[in-house]
Amino acid sequence: MKTRTIGTAEVSALGIGAMSFSDFYGETSEAESHALLDRAREVGVSHIDTSNIYGAGRSETVIGSWLAAHPGARDAVHIATKAGIGSDAAGKRVINNSPAYMEAQLDASLKRLGTDHVDLFYAHRYQADLPPEEVAGTLARLVEKGKCRSIGFSEIAPATLRRAASEYPVAAVQSEYSLQTRAPELGLIQTCAELGTALVAFSPVGRSLLTDAPIPRARIETNPFLSVNPRFTLPNHDFNLRALVPFRELAADMGLSTASLAIAWGLHKGEHIVSIPGTRSLAHLDELVAGANAVLTPEDMARIETVLPVGWCHGDRYAPGQWVGPQNYC
Repeated sequence: MKTRTIGTAEVSALGIGAMSFSDFYGETSEAESHALLDRAREVGVSHIDTSNIYGAGRSETVIGSWLAAHPGARDAVHIATKAGIGSDAAGKRVINNSPAYMEAQLDASLKRLGTDHVDLFYAHRYQADLPPEEVAGTLARLVEKGKCRSIGFSEIAPATLRRAASEYPVAAVQSEYSLQTRAPELGLIQTCAELGTALVAFSPVGRSLLTDAPIPRARIETNPFLSVNPRFTLPNHDFNLRALVPFRELAADMGLSTASLAIAWGLHKGEHIVSIPGTRSLAHLDELVAGANAVLTPEDMARIETVLPVGWCHGDRYAPGQWVGPQNYC
């Protein structure tokens, strides 16, 4: 398994996005999630990326029970979690990066995970009415207390990253990045490289679109997130499936699955990029690992970007209500 650097830690280039442990894209069980973590460990996947809100803590609890069942595993894995997204009395999403809130949420995460520290703690969303330097300082104090080893931000703009990093080194920025979401190429990838910050790419297979088995229409319509997401609503979804046919054909011609080629492309876009796909399937995990281990030439990359040029995807990546929190910088 190729490796990358997050802060001072060497991690696998391919990580596990643990939202999939919380039924977000379909029902799963603790046993199935444990089997995935077992297989990931076997093939050298060392980075696990979760959040306090995935399944209202369920993802962290599943990881914690797996760690408890595998003495010694904690030292072999790099665990990241996030906090900063909450809700008010009416159930409306709010972003809270206050020191008391972030520390209390991290304490609760540590209890669920069954560990005294995480390796990376992100502000899951940046609270726009606070200076980013102040939020970085809040996270830095948690490092000083030994509750996390490094800090990160999710879904922030390059300018925000620069300001945060002026206060304390930012080990990682998590952002959606894939062949269908390429906004990070307009400054974020470059700024991360300049500052020595890892870009942790979530949804690298496009929430299943960049695979050989996209989530079927019937399941989309019952999924609270996908059913309103512009890329999965009609007619955009139909357009996107048709646009992906040449890419699937190219992957097959190159001897890879569609998901494998999508992962390989993303990791070849920068030596500081870590990919964190989520899955509930052992077979799909093996496809993702194959992609991480694949070697692409510049000619291969050009062929990929010819069949899926920038801007090919129909629909915004979020619906209006889903844009609460992410910084839209371009």
